[in-house]
This record gives sequence, structure tokens and C-alpha cells, in this order.
Amino acid sequence: MSRRLLDKARRRLAAESGCRANPWGGRLTVALVYPNTYHHAMSNLGFLTVYHLLNSREDCLCERFFLPDAEDLAEHRATGYPLFSLESGRFLEDFDLVAFSISFENDYLNLPLIFELGRLPWRAAERDARHPLVLAGGVCAFLNPEPLAEVMDLFAVGEAEPILPDLILALQQERASREALLDELARVPGIYVPSLYAVDYQADGIPARCLALKDAPQPVRRRWLADLDASASVSYVLTEETEFGDLYLSEVSRGCSRGCRFCAAGFLYLPPRDRSFANLAAQADEGLCRRRRIGLVGAAVADHPYAGALQRHILEQGGGVSMSSLRIDALHREEVDALAAAGHRSLAIAPEAGSQRLRDLVNKGLTEADILRAVALLAEGGIPNLKLYFLIGLPTETDADVEELLRLTAAIRTLWLDAGRKRGRLGNLTLSLNPFIPKPFTPLQWAPMATEKSLQQTLRRIRSGVARLANTEMICESLRAAVLQAFLARGDRRVAAALPLLAAGRNLKAVCRELDLDPDFYVTRPRGAEEIFPWEVIDNGVRRDYLWQEYQRALQGRVTPRCAPGCRRCGVCG
Repeated sequence: MSRRLLDKARRRLAAESGCRANPWGGRLTVALVYPNTYHHAMSNLGFLTVYHLLNSREDCLCERFFLPDAEDLAEHRATGYPLFSLESGRFLEDFDLVAFSISFENDYLNLPLIFELGRLPWRAAERDARHPLVLAGGVCAFLNPEPLAEVMDLFAVGEAEPILPDLILALQQERASREALLDELARVPGIYVPSLYAVDYQADGIPARCLALKDAPQPVRRRWLADLDASASVSYVLTEETEFGDLYLSEVSRGCSRGCRFCAAGFLYLPPRDRSFANLAAQADEGLCRRRRIGLVGAAVADHPYAGALQRHILEQGGGVSMSSLRIDALHREEVDALAAAGHRSLAIAPEAGSQRLRDLVNKGLTEADILRAVALLAEGGIPNLKLYFLIGLPTETDADVEELLRLTAAIRTLWLDAGRKRGRLGNLTLSLNPFIPKPFTPLQWAPMATEKSLQQTLRRIRSGVARLANTEMICESLRAAVLQAFLARGDRRVAAALPLLAAGRNLKAVCRELDLDPDFYVTRPRGAEEIFPWEVIDNGVRRDYLWQEYQRALQGRVTPRCAPGCRRCGVCG
């Protein structure tokens, strides 16, 4: 037994504000697991909201588990002490349901360790009545659940608010066996039980069909909350020990009307939904009793019809404002002034591509004039440092597009330095380059990812160009990590066997050779128009023919207008 580990958990719990500690007797018990460290987890609003929703019920108890940090992991292994909950120190195997909240594909590599420390068999087929059911929720569960289909007993397909009540009711019913319970759970709207589906493959490895067994639903339809005012999503638990520990986070909206063709969140969370001003103002008032600044969270915060009014309300109450995203063509002086007044010294905007041709391909809806106008607003507003997000390796990208990126960067730098000289202090400009990864349920799901070799060439060209620009630096996501993310995002059931080996630090290509898998099959291979995708066991509401149409428009450089009330193009709204 490790006294130090338990004492650390007690100190962490004592430092929190808003945590729940409930008696166990007679309740359905849920172990809520975030497959990363406490520091990362406690700024995740989805994780905190599920924790709150479960513990708000009289018939349910939820406790949290996290990936141990390096020091704690060493002690777990040295002592053999299992992973335990933050609230009561109980072990994973003591709970009725183990629910993973997974937002990022690369966190899959943390799962084998959590299963090991939690004393749970890795594959679902190896678990029996002695073990809790294991569920995955979060974005990855309804983006593409198939890489974990042989690991998880069930998936929550969609948003927690409409799914949880039906799921909990089904779990509370007596069943003759684990198998009978899973059969019943498959009939809960929004629940996917992968053991009730059989996948056949063609000789070339492409899925031929997915067959539902025992009358399981096919496809499994995503569920979403129609009225955001019906359920808040805020910092229910506050702690300093997290990236946004000084903020009270408040979800402003879900979904995005812009239709950027590379963005999974933009399609997974359709239709766009906004909370009312009255609802958000009340959340902000409560938050300011607990923190000095309010963090406004959403895919398109600046698109909220009352974004400006909400910021004014917070400032009038003596608070500060932070925003999760800045939309270039929706940026206004009032917004910039509010951010500067809140003490922001660095802000980020996302042109996504340097050339107009590629911005049109991804349907960004921005011109160079829009970008330079936003840069000027930020510079004149007194923000000293600016980060620019660009994608590299987009479909059809050429050397000319890369040169356009460098030219645009130089133009932005000129504006930025001119404003800095007027202030008497030069700030820094940072280019954040991220390899394009074709994600499921987006129009670009048919496109290949660029090869690692071509991405390296592009980075060398950009690095050489940026080196000539003073006060300008370049950062880039690891190419190997990006390739791995693509492999996991686009994988099928056969990928599960690779996860324990990859988690042990093995190289992707070596692992694939050992398992007779081809990483290029998943990552850099263009998809055919009629190819069946592994993730299409799920229906997120957007019609496949609409996504294909958008892919063709992308290749033609045609821009699609944003969706608006009454829009029926994609199929989500009927």
C-alpha cells in the first residue's frame, strides 16, 4: 500500500472547490476516467459536466480516475498498488461502470497502462461478470469508435445530457447475464455495443460490410441536446492545479455554422446551438463569485449573437474575459479591448492556409484583407504577441501555396512590427504549423494525408523563409505524432492490437509489420467514392452524399455559404 499516493490524493481533493463525495450505499457506481493527467483533465468541460450530471442524481455515484504522472506511476509500479479514485480511494474493479472520457486519439496510448493499473483485462471478450462494464464517451467515441471496438463494451454516441438518463435506467435493471445486459443496452438510443456487429473485409483490406446481430440498430444514431439552456456546462469543480486554473469556464455554444471542410468538430456537433444571454449572464455572475475571469468556451464563440453584450456584462461586474477561439472575420474592436483589459498578452488566430486557393478549398471563408484587418485590430489593441495557426499538407498543396504562406506571414509581420514600434515595444509573431489530418465525417475524409517525407520538405521551406524574419518563430506538431493520430483516427477494429505495442514506445511501422498491417493503408491512401468507412456504423446526422458533394466543391475551389436557421442542406435538421 502507498500512503504517499493516498495522501497526495487527499490534498488534491481538499484543494478543490465543488467536488462531490457521496455515500456508496445502494447507488449505481461509475468510475469516470480521463486518460491523461489530472492537470489536463480538470479543464475539460465535458469531463466536468458528466461528473456533475452523474453526482446530481440520488441513484448514482461518480468518482474520478486519472493517468498517474511520472512520479506517481513509478510508485504504483514499485509498490504494486492499483489505480484508485480521487474521492474515496476505491479501485476500478469496485465500480459498476468504468466510463472513459476520450477527446484526443493519441490518448488511446494511455489506455493500456490504465487497464493494467486498474487490473482490468484489455479486451472486452476477456472480461466477465466479475468485471465492471467499460464504456467510452467523448468526441472520439462518435468520431470513430472502431479502433477501440474490441476493447470497450459500449460507446456513448453523442452528447451526455440526452444519453445518460436512459443509460443509467438500463444499467439499473436486473439482467440474467452480462450478455443479456449488453443486448438490452444496445437498444438504448445513442449506445453502440460493438460485440453485436460483425465486420467483413474485402481481399484488399477495405471493409465490405458491417452486419448488425440480434436486431441491434444500424447505424447507431448520434444524440444531441436541442436546448443548451436546459443544462449548463461550466467549471463545476475548480482547482488551481490545471492549465486554466484561474478561469471559471462557461460553454457559450456548441457546433459551428461555418462548415470548414477539415474540421471534425464543425460537423460532429451540428446543428449550431447558442445559449441565451440570460443563461450565460447568470453563469458569469456565479463564476465571478469564484474566479476573477470568465473563460468563454465554444467552437465559434465570436459568432454568438450576444458575444459582445456578454463581454460587456462581465466587464461591468468587474471581471475579465478569456475566449477559446477568435474568429478572424467576426473580430471587433470591443472584443479586442475586452481581451486587452483582461490582461491578455498573447492571442491566436487561424488563417489555416496562406493562399486564397487553399482557404477556399477548406471553405475558410476568409480573404487576405480579412486577415490583415484582424491583425491590425489586435496590434492596435495593444496585444504584444500573436500566434498564427496554419495547416500544411492540405490536398493539392503546391510550392506556390507554401510561398503564399510565407508572403502572407511577411505582410502580417510588417503590420505587427509597425504597431509595436508605435507602442515602443516589439512583440513576437509565432507560426504554429499543423499537418492536415483527414478526419471521419468531414468532406475531406476521402482525401489522403500527405506523406511524412513531403511534410518534412514543406517544413524545411517554411523554416528557411521564417529564419529571415526578425521577431518571428515557427513551431510544429511532431510529424510522427500527427501520422500516429491519423492512423488512430482512420483505423478499423484491427488497429486495437497495435495499441499496447505502441503504448510501450514501439515504432508505428515496426508494430504494423509485426501485425501484418499497412500504415499507409490507413493514413496516405485516397478513398474511393463508394468505399465503406469503418466509422459508418455510426450516423452523426450529416448525409454522406452531402459530404461527398462538399469534397467535390473543395477540389473545385468552390466556397459553400455557412448554414443558417432554416437550412436543410446536410440533413441534420431534417
